[in-house]
Amino acid sequence: MVHAQFDPTARQALAVKAVEAKVRKDLSWQQIADTAGLSVAFVTAAVLGQHPLPENSAKAVAELLGLDDDAAMLLRTIPTRGSIPGGVPTDPTIYRFYEMLQVYGTTLKALVHEQFGDGIISAINFKLDVKKVADPEGGERAVITLDGKYLPTKPF
Repeated sequence: MVHAQFDPTARQALAVKAVEAKVRKDLSWQQIADTAGLSVAFVTAAVLGQHPLPENSAKAVAELLGLDDDAAMLLRTIPTRGSIPGGVPTDPTIYRFYEMLQVYGTTLKALVHEQFGDGIISAINFKLDVKKVADPEGGERAVITLDGKYLPTKPF
């Protein structure tokens, strides 16, 4: 049976324990994702309390991290989503995404509506990928792909 979590503190506390175990065992998010059999973006979000894991993945991740059966059960619950409490984010990395949306959010909206019409890009039917690539001018660049299904607004 599928269960929902209505108190985000339980998943937040589990995320803290899971990240501590990840660090202690010197694991990468990719290694955890490989154990779960799912994408690195989805598993990372799940361990950080933003998605439920399927039962077999939850058990495998809990075992890898040395977490108990209660943790495995909690990893399977549908969380109360949202990892950034109100206001402007203060973490520099998260703030830069916020800044990008402040600068380009209306541009993205205009381009999506021009190309697709009235509707939204789903964050439920969604894929995320992060890649590091060489910058031709030196250094490195981050290529972030947000791949969401377009859902049109339907009159009723």
